[in-house]
Amino acid sequence: MSQPVEKSLIRMLDYCTQKQKVLSRNIANIGTENYQREDIKFSDVLSDNMSSVLKTTNPKHFPVKDGLDPENKFEIETDKSKDLSSGMNNVDIDTEMAEMAENTLKYKFASKKMGDYFKLIQEVIKNGSGH
Repeated sequence: MSQPVEKSLIRMLDYCTQKQKVLSRNIANIGTENYQREDIKFSDVLSDNMSSVLKTTNPKHFPVKDGLDPENKFEIETDKSKDLSSGMNNVDIDTEMAEMAENTLKYKFASKKMGDYFKLIQEVIKNGSGH
């Protein structure tokens, strides 16, 4: 069964919000001795969503999830590397800022698509057609 678009967009917005919190925490602790940076892998979120939209037509196909588990929170990973990018810990400010910019673009994309989705719903309600 395919994942409804709005649920995928909500999941994407949740991911971006959580990622922003993780990046902010990393930047805030750049001067904290022995702090280990944290991360959420987008590829894990993407693979979860991709597997939910596959349609099987044969029992020999790989099993797919029937939608996403709303209780499945994003997994935060701790970077255990010992490099001292900031001189105090493994937080590299350039990497964190680049990831924050990328995350902002993902959030803007998902929120724009969510707004477009609701405008379409509003048009259908007003006119009885989405076109």
